[in-house]
Amino acid sequence: MLLILDSLTRVAHAAREIGILLGEPGAARGYPPSALATITKLIERAGNSEESGGAITGIYTVLADGDDQNDPVVDTARAILDGHIVLSREIAQRGQYPAVDVGASLSRVMNDIVPSEYAALARRFRALSATYEANRDLVMMGAYRQGADPLLDEAIALHPRMCQFLSQASEESIDVATAFAQMSELVGHAA
Repeated sequence: MLLILDSLTRVAHAAREIGILLGEPGAARGYPPSALATITKLIERAGNSEESGGAITGIYTVLADGDDQNDPVVDTARAILDGHIVLSREIAQRGQYPAVDVGASLSRVMNDIVPSEYAALARRFRALSATYEANRDLVMMGAYRQGADPLLDEAIALHPRMCQFLSQASEESIDVATAFAQMSELVGHAA
């Protein structure tokens, strides 16, 4: 079964209002403990456990107030979900869609559900992406001297193709095997 919920933030806001009306003191940025506990209970009801007796795949959206990744709702969801895909306003402003922030996104179960060679490719892609993003300002200002860091040299060379790989039109679809074949061609070997 598939559960799609938009959004955990709205659930938390509603639970916060109820908690405040019941006289609970606000704790984390005005959220009473019961509001964040509501999110935890809701998420834990989906999934495979002896208690639930079934398996529900849940896809939840979380709206970060002011893009704050340390917002209590974001933090609570990130702590209990098996993975998260973070969409970035900055990446969207560059015209890349979907605006997935590879460095901030994570899957805790990837190693359990994909072949090891796919996981290795994903780790290499993340490493190259993170290296580029950590040095983006130096590269953009022209302050980086080629040859100083071989991994950064490779990340700079591959960056346009990596952005293209991550971009997809809304009507476009691609299967997992094709995506990993393309990723393997892109980052499967050292430059």
